[in-house]
Amino acid sequence: MVAFFATIAFPCSAQNDTLETGKVITNAKMIGLGATEILDTYLSPEKYTGTELRYISHTTRERQGRKWSRQIVHIGDVANVKSRSKDGNEIAGMYNFEYAWHYNWHFFGGQLDVKAGAMVDFNLGFIYNTRNGNNPGQARAFLNFTPSAVVTYHFAIKEKPFALRYEIGVPLCGVMFSPNYGQSYYEIFSRGNYDHNIVPTYFGNAPSLRNMLTLDFRLLKTTFRLGYMGDFQQSRVNDLKTHVYTHAVVIGVVKHFKILNIRP
Repeated sequence: MVAFFATIAFPCSAQNDTLETGKVITNAKMIGLGATEILDTYLSPEKYTGTELRYISHTTRERQGRKWSRQIVHIGDVANVKSRSKDGNEIAGMYNFEYAWHYNWHFFGGQLDVKAGAMVDFNLGFIYNTRNGNNPGQARAFLNFTPSAVVTYHFAIKEKPFALRYEIGVPLCGVMFSPNYGQSYYEIFSRGNYDHNIVPTYFGNAPSLRNMLTLDFRLLKTTFRLGYMGDFQQSRVNDLKTHVYTHAVVIGVVKHFKILNIRP
């Protein structure tokens, strides 16, 4: 990646030795803003559309000369959406945590980097319908095992470095919380009536996709990241259908850190 390097060290005497550990951390902090569509038939048969705002912290940890790297992602988003008739609205929020292990390939002298592996994808959130009297809210909680991949192409234009990056994750299987059709949250949590509320998921009943295409570029001694995120989460379990489709523009700042050891 193209960015500046910051060393992490502590005050030491002139006799101390500084040794490189080979560890490199890349962190991107981004803001995303875009359009979203929400359907949750537990709350309403209507589709709601509006605006979503999200914050993304994206970290890659790798060691020079090694084939494996780790990726840690935190995403928080809030959305305000309205029905087609504009007489009702829903408020939604979600926290997403991703932890991935990737095997790395480097081609053309490091100009093309490819990472592929597996990711654990945890999501916790809610949808609240302001018009409903009974059961106005829906909790969202699911855990996925997700194959994922990242492709980065480094190039230069007039000696200015750029990095084009595409990342994709497609959930393969997991578990999801869901009330059953016609079941209230009072029955679940107050009366303790379990009715298939922890549901196994796979690509057939919860086909989903999260992908991001970005461009890193240097401006005023800072590396910026600009691009597109498409997040398409959907499920059909317990005779209930849910989907949240988001198209967002993301922009942020990228920093690279090289870790050093200080030895007396």
